[in-house]
Amino acid sequence: MKRVAYYGGSFDPVHCGHLAVAKALTSEFSLDQLVFVPAFHAPHKTRLIPTSAYDRYAMLCLSTQAESHMTVSKIEIDAPERPFTIETLSSVTSDNPNDVVFFVMGADSWMDITTWREWETVLSIANHIVVTRPGIEIGQTHVTKRIRENIIDLRSRKFNKNAICGPGESKIYLTDLVNMKVSATEIRKKIRQFDGSWKKDVTPEVANYIEKYQIYN
Repeated sequence: MKRVAYYGGSFDPVHCGHLAVAKALTSEFSLDQLVFVPAFHAPHKTRLIPTSAYDRYAMLCLSTQAESHMTVSKIEIDAPERPFTIETLSSVTSDNPNDVVFFVMGADSWMDITTWREWETVLSIANHIVVTRPGIEIGQTHVTKRIRENIIDLRSRKFNKNAICGPGESKIYLTDLVNMKVSATEIRKKIRQFDGSWKKDVTPEVANYIEKYQIYN
């Protein structure tokens, strides 16, 4: 039985905040593997046009190539149609029935969760880790009472690594393990404004890739 977390998002671009979260969660939740899952395009964000999925995938690979417990999945990029999270999670849980599966999301995704397709089912077929960040208020009143009963608030306290945790569980952990004020939106904005300070927020490999292929110019 393995503990595997799937970290979904646009990662446009992947930055040091994402990597800090991945490292902290791997340690805190005793994960055997953390899998980044770049979205081809978040179906519920219809007004946003992300950077090419293949560029975002490449930047994730460059950022994690030295991390033995981290991999990058093309499950959503290779899907014949743009999948919803319910489809991705259903696939990974059915393909790995003996794994303890966690799905990692940011605070903004948590607050928008009721806009997701079959959101209650999404929150019921796997464990979830909601990562807070500065400037975004985390609430619980937007979800149903049944969902709230599965929330475990770990902010300012530790996850019990020795707790019995089996396949098919559906707890929702709120954690403030990493509180870095880094934003992909701000990074893209700085690049377009020729503000070189963005480079400190990504790995050198990603900075070189962005400059070489002029991703955000």
